[in-house]
Amino acid sequence: MFDNILTVAQAAEYLKVCEKTVRRLIAKQELAASKVGKSWRIQKIDIDKYLSETRNKQI
Repeated sequence: MFDNILTVAQAAEYLKVCEKTVRRLIAKQELAASKVGKSWRIQKIDIDKYLSETRNKQI
């Protein structure tokens, strides 16, 4: 159950980007996240949704 909830560091590792990129996506509201105390938590399903929505479309 908890494997589906990631920290910013874990999300960055999952996406193969730096933590700053994940924080920018959250700030621009391109990636859904929840604030828990002073930390962000991201559901894996929201990362997968972000990836599918931003995928290049071939004609």
